[in-house]
Amino acid sequence: MKKKIIETCVEIYGFEELDTAKQLLIKKAKDQVLKAYAPYSGFHVGAAVELENGEIFAGSNQENSAYPSGLCAERVAMFFANAQYPDVAVKSLAIAAFTNGKFLEEPVTPCGSCRQVLLETEQRFEKEITILLYGTNHVFQIENVKQLLPLCFEKSSLKG
Repeated sequence: MKKKIIETCVEIYGFEELDTAKQLLIKKAKDQVLKAYAPYSGFHVGAAVELENGEIFAGSNQENSAYPSGLCAERVAMFFANAQYPDVAVKSLAIAAFTNGKFLEEPVTPCGSCRQVLLETEQRFEKEITILLYGTNHVFQIENVKQLLPLCFEKSSLKG
């Protein structure tokens, strides 16, 4: 038997330690939680995507009584950005979550489906996406999607 150890690198910052562009992207994600449609879970998520051309697109989670027909904030923002600028790479993504009348103290991470979509986008443009996960205690910065999904299913997996 062999063992493989996989590590993920997460940089931890205070919000004020981030540069202005990253703070703005997080603020856009935070603004989106108020636009979420989450009557079933009460868990409001906002996401903001910055493209290489400087454009920012934001989205919020949209629930549906017929689970899993809803869509996560990350995919709403990513698909919106890709639909508007299909040939422009994604530079970064910020995520914030809000429940019980307040933002989460600890950052929330994307679900598995969102991670797979983010990976596809990263590989589509051959450009790493910086992930910013907001919590009131601190912000996690992750340099690329493979840090979130190290044992991933990707295009090359289909070739066998």
